[in-house]
Amino acid sequence: MRTYLISYDLAHPTRNQHVLAQTIMGIGDKWARPLSNTWYVMSEREEVELEADLRALLAEDDGLLIQATKRDAAMTNTSLRWFRQRRPGLDLAPDGNIIAFPLPATPAAEPMEPELPFAKAG
Repeated sequence: MRTYLISYDLAHPTRNQHVLAQTIMGIGDKWARPLSNTWYVMSEREEVELEADLRALLAEDDGLLIQATKRDAAMTNTSLRWFRQRRPGLDLAPDGNIIAFPLPATPAAEPMEPELPFAKAG
């Protein structure tokens, strides 16, 4: 598994930023987002495969950088917190720095007040 640095510059940030972020979160096994347009992704795939997935979401005047990295990095005023998609049977350490998503479904809470019946028109 390799760690990739992915960074992008969108000429019109509101155009595809959410879709681009969702795609980046799904292209690897784990991801971290230390800055708003900078990601780390851990994946078995090659750079060209990742680029092919993201290219379709970019306009002609947008920029994209994908680079294999080492694990060492110097950071100021930011930190890494790794996330990964939830997998069935995955045990997470409560004190670990990995957050799985989406969170397991929680049972619906009982309403605080009983529902009142509708009045009949008469």
